[in-house]
Amino acid sequence: MSCVGTGQLALGWQDPVPDTEGGSPVSTIHEHPERAVRGTIPLDPAGSALPRSLQETRSLQEPLDPSTGGETAAIPEDPGQLRALPVAALPALARSLRRRLVEITSRAGGHLGPNLGVVELTIALHRELRSPHEAIVFDTGHQAYVHKMLTGRADLVGLRRAGGVAGYPDRRESAHDVVENSHASGSIAWAHGIDRAHRMAGEDGVCAAVIGDGALTGGIGLEALNELGSDTGSRTIVVLNDNTRSYAPTIGGMARHLQALRDGAVPTGTDLFSALGLTYIGPIDGHDHAALAEALRYARRAAEDPALAGVMLHVVTRKGAGFARAESDALDRWHSTGPFALDPAPSIEAEQAEQAGQAEQHEEPVRTPAAATPAATWTSRAGAALLDAARADTRIVALSAAMVDPVGLSPLQRELPSRVIDVGIAEQLALATAAGLSRGGAKPVVALYATFLNRAFDQLLLDVALHREDVTITLDRAGVTGDDGPSHHGIWDLAMAAQVPGLSLWAPRDGLRLSAAIPAAIGHAGPSVVRFAKGACPAPLDAVASLEAGDVLWGDPHAPVDVLLVSIGALAHRAVDAARTVTQSRPEVNVVVLDPVRALPLTEPLLALAERSPAVVTVEDGVAERGIGAALAVRLSQRAARRSPSPLLRTLGVAQEFIPHASRDQILAAEGLDGEGIARALEDVLDL
Repeated sequence: MSCVGTGQLALGWQDPVPDTEGGSPVSTIHEHPERAVRGTIPLDPAGSALPRSLQETRSLQEPLDPSTGGETAAIPEDPGQLRALPVAALPALARSLRRRLVEITSRAGGHLGPNLGVVELTIALHRELRSPHEAIVFDTGHQAYVHKMLTGRADLVGLRRAGGVAGYPDRRESAHDVVENSHASGSIAWAHGIDRAHRMAGEDGVCAAVIGDGALTGGIGLEALNELGSDTGSRTIVVLNDNTRSYAPTIGGMARHLQALRDGAVPTGTDLFSALGLTYIGPIDGHDHAALAEALRYARRAAEDPALAGVMLHVVTRKGAGFARAESDALDRWHSTGPFALDPAPSIEAEQAEQAGQAEQHEEPVRTPAAATPAATWTSRAGAALLDAARADTRIVALSAAMVDPVGLSPLQRELPSRVIDVGIAEQLALATAAGLSRGGAKPVVALYATFLNRAFDQLLLDVALHREDVTITLDRAGVTGDDGPSHHGIWDLAMAAQVPGLSLWAPRDGLRLSAAIPAAIGHAGPSVVRFAKGACPAPLDAVASLEAGDVLWGDPHAPVDVLLVSIGALAHRAVDAARTVTQSRPEVNVVVLDPVRALPLTEPLLALAERSPAVVTVEDGVAERGIGAALAVRLSQRAARRSPSPLLRTLGVAQEFIPHASRDQILAAEGLDGEGIARALEDVLDL
């Protein structure tokens, strides 16, 4: 049932009455709040009906599958054309958008489930708000495909490929794209800041933050709500896209409160958002065009009221809505997918009947391209190693920031569910909780994407490292990741780790070494990190010799060394290819490729070996100016003051800039980190 209220304001209700066309009931308002019946939306002063409530409409149960046919419509080229469309044309437009989304992602992959769920909501936002002046900030930005399609990019040309449309909002593409925002929970602060600047400048209009996919579990989102509720006169509208999920179902007290609101179990004006001082509207059916339009008009009027603070518009949607395969996927509703086969494409009703045992067996839908059985991924190897360790040691507990499956924790969660803690989109909380677990005698392992460690550096430094807590962090998708763009490259973690006193870091070169690194890190005293790349593991790369300094992958460490090539992590195969290329053209040259195995802290044997070499080249898929190579250069220069001369040193890595989306191989080649690029660097050093 729907409600509208704030901490200072309560509006009257009346029992729903049927509309004049005999459809779902609508609500009316009257002058007697004491006669109010909670759960219906009042009419506005002009007399037009406000949204039908969630329970009073049927569209959340109706099939929307784009494969089931029905009228379609041309996609408008800009929001102005969209606003000119009659209301009757919107269902056909929504069907066209869903079909186009499915077709495009079947070829290119991408975030399909989140975007299928916001089709009607995005249409309504662009019909009510005058973007780009009235900013629409999407959080997280992977919900913005439909927004892009309605702002001149209907075909999403080259989606997530080099030179093509980005997978997140990108100001270089359109004035309608405000914030890249692929890291969750910042949209409310952004929108509120834009709104404040507009008010300071005497400009009119509202701003909207569209927050969903579990992002309201993040600390900065809650901090922003707290601030917004105290800003009387704010013209910020927070649109909560409540699809009950991030990847998996959303967890925690906020999720329970939203469920209670959806169930009509929260008395009017006693919801959390009203208590914070916001005007709460909802819950609203996020797949009902009329309900959304009226709700947004009401939200605008509340936002423009100088006596009120911000507005919270609670919209309930289905992740994956309209595509049966996505809606029936219990794991993540096809949150993100690679290319997939369009056929077969059974209807929602057929899949529901199949699941109920009332239909013949359908062919299993193909989510990834037909191919040979894929090789083990870095993620799956990490998950298997952690499960083995947890079986052997009951003190091990894993923590996730709303990404249990993407970081490989699903096997552990299935077998030992009490040993996995999902804290929501809250990396700071994960690290601080892990510090407490360690203090209490547990062995916590925090599993994150490398790019998201950025959000918790303070906790790593001052909660974990300062207190020498035994916390292990596994960093998935470390280094260049490819098609998700600048915010998802895990290129900053080595630079951060190199600044943390007492931290040990493993960067395994293949899956076999990853399986060994995880238990080694867990058993190591103090903070430890294991970083690994995205995608399939390379073939095992055996050492030709072992030294105290690490594994020798190429060359003769016992003969005079011409160039010491120190390879960090997943670039080892490329480093060996480069050494082979140079040796073939210069057989007299001894290039020694060394994997330190444990890259941090820098060990005395590694420093001594480097010091004895006339030239040292380091290669890593992180920021070159601040990573392992830079740390080695500083240490060698300090020792050179006492033991001259210092070796010639060349540090190879990623440039300190924001790298746009492209394939991993394309980016590594552009950065000089493929075999050819590393070989050129070796030749340059030898020619000096």
